[in-house]
Amino acid sequence: VLARHCRVLGVRPVPGVFSKASSGSSSSSSSGRTRRTPRHGLLLDVQDTSTGSVSQLATRRLINAAGLHAQALPVAGVPSSAVPRQFLAKGNYFSLTQRAPFTRLIYPLPEDGGLGVHLTLNLAGQAKFGPDVEWVEEIDYSLDPSRAAAFYPCIRSYWPGLPDGALQADYSGVRPKLSGPGQLPADFVLAGEGQHGVQGLVCLYGIESPGLTSSLVLAEAVLDMIK
Repeated sequence: VLARHCRVLGVRPVPGVFSKASSGSSSSSSSGRTRRTPRHGLLLDVQDTSTGSVSQLATRRLINAAGLHAQALPVAGVPSSAVPRQFLAKGNYFSLTQRAPFTRLIYPLPEDGGLGVHLTLNLAGQAKFGPDVEWVEEIDYSLDPSRAAAFYPCIRSYWPGLPDGALQADYSGVRPKLSGPGQLPADFVLAGEGQHGVQGLVCLYGIESPGLTSSLVLAEAVLDMIK
């Protein structure tokens, strides 16, 4: 696990970085000796962004679960055709300035690129609405308060009594997607050696929250790929 303020400058496969003990020939086995057989490994050039210093880290296995930055990981030997194109879908949220008249979540019909502007409640009972879908070219977490104008008709489709001026800007997030505006939804991708050709590397592309942080099934699938 790489810490904050660290940036991976490059990853390259290196044969013989690791080795393991294995049974030798019949003659060496009879003498009780073992020999070391080379295994491929991965060498990472890691920069401390606070100091600029660069160090190297060797590993047998590397799980690329960098979310929005997964496609940007520079790995020597991985063809560009094995890295799916990423689209960025920004989702904005607005909270309700008064107490909500609901005790359950409300999900409208999905829209292009998202689940629709739905209602969720926090532990204190405050309501928030979102996310919408704003296709962007780069990661940007700023929230334009004027987008509230598009939220009112969406919310009033299931809550006609929403008062004017009852929404305030809350926060935004950006989702990594493998399909763009007007395209059919694309599933996420787990790419192992069979897909990109690099031993010991597993890349997870296009997985939206909370997939990387809470999906045990994904973890089990990755584990099966590196056994």
